[in-house]
Amino acid sequence: MEKLRIGTLVSGGNAPSVISQILPYGFESFSITFWQTTGDVDLKELAEKVNEQLEGKDAIISCLSVFGNPLTGHGDNADTLASWERLIDHAHLFGTDLVTGFTGRIVDRPIEESIPKFKEVFGELAKRAADKGVRLAFENCDMGGDWYKGDWNIAHNPTAWEMMFDALPVDNIGLEWEPCHQMVSLIDPIPQLRKWVDMVFHVHGKDATIAWDIVREYGVHGPKEYVWHRTPGFGDTNWADIITILRQADYKGTIDIEGFHDPVYKGELEMTGQVHGLNYLKFCRGGDFVPNPV
Repeated sequence: MEKLRIGTLVSGGNAPSVISQILPYGFESFSITFWQTTGDVDLKELAEKVNEQLEGKDAIISCLSVFGNPLTGHGDNADTLASWERLIDHAHLFGTDLVTGFTGRIVDRPIEESIPKFKEVFGELAKRAADKGVRLAFENCDMGGDWYKGDWNIAHNPTAWEMMFDALPVDNIGLEWEPCHQMVSLIDPIPQLRKWVDMVFHVHGKDATIAWDIVREYGVHGPKEYVWHRTPGFGDTNWADIITILRQADYKGTIDIEGFHDPVYKGELEMTGQVHGLNYLKFCRGGDFVPNPV
C-alpha cells in the first residue's frame, strides 16, 4: 500500500532553512505557504534550494499555498490573485501538482453573493491550472466569518461547498480539509469527511478540543472560550478514523500538520508538539510497513 505521507506546513520565505532543520525528525512532506502574496520571492530559485534539501531524502513538497482574498484585490490582497497564478505556473518546479488557499469572498456580504465572482476568478484559474496539470483546493477555515459576513473565505461550510462546485463543475478543484475548522462550528468531522472525501485533495493536520461543559452552560456567544485549535494528538478527533476513511477512498494526498495554533504546545514547545503530532499520526496510520511472510 502506498504510504500516506505525514508532514507539516512551512513558510515560503524561509522554507529551505526550516526544512533542513526538521527533516531529521521524520517529516515526509512539506506544504509551502505564503500569506496574501508571494512577494518578491523568486519561486524558481526557491524551488532549486528546496529541491537541494530534499535530494536523496524520502520527503516531497505536497503543495504550494497562498492565503488571502483573490476576489477583491484590495489593500494587502492586491497581489493575491497574481500569486495564485505564479504558484500554478511554478508548481512543477517543486514536483507538486497542487496549489491551495482561501477562495476569498465579497467582503461582509452573504456567501451566495460571492458565488458569481468565485466562478469568474476560479474558472480562469482552473483553466490555467488544468493546462499545466495542476489541481486547486480550498481551505475550510472561516477566518472569523460566517454565512452573512467575513472578508477571507466562503469555503468553510458544506452548503457553500455545494454552491461552489455546482457553479464550477470541473475536475481539478476540490477541498483542503481539516477537522478543526468544522469542529469550531460544532460540526462532526467524521461523517462529513465520509461524505466529502472524494473532493478532498489535501488534509491539514489540525485538530480541536471542544469544551462541551462550557457550551452546555454558557453557549457559544458568551465570553468564555469553548473550543481550542490543537495539534493532532492533543484534540478530540480520532485520526485513525480519518485515515481509515481516506484509505478506503484511495486518497493520494498527504496530511500536513498546521502548527502554531495549539494553546499549550506553543513558543519554545512548538516543534515538541509538532513532532509528537507527527509520530501520533504515523501511529494512527499503522506504523512502519512490515512485509508479510512468504
